[in-house]
Amino acid sequence: MESNGIKSQDNKQFKMLLWSVFAGSKGCINRVKIVSKLSGSPKNTNQLSEELGLDYKVIERHLAVLEKNKLVNKVGIRYSVTYFLSPLLESNLNLLEEVAVNSKNCNDSLQKILS
Repeated sequence: MESNGIKSQDNKQFKMLLWSVFAGSKGCINRVKIVSKLSGSPKNTNQLSEELGLDYKVIERHLAVLEKNKLVNKVGIRYSVTYFLSPLLESNLNLLEEVAVNSKNCNDSLQKILS
């Protein structure tokens, strides 16, 4: 049975991953902002840094964590790398919203970011 874009038995594991990467981190708000920007269109690190008003190295670190956990994909090499949401995350943004809204490390303003 399919639920929220992934098989129901995988739903719990995916939620646990989201809790670990987002809610279990002080970087939750910035990671959600990055995901929100990437859900609109693919972007490179510099574009994300400028649009979010965050340091380039901060964006790089968050993207590395998201990529390590297969939540974003990248295309290109060195300075021409563009980031995309992974198909799994893209089809389950509702689960991310649920986790972010219920996280102590993310605040209520995230509802505006994700909407």
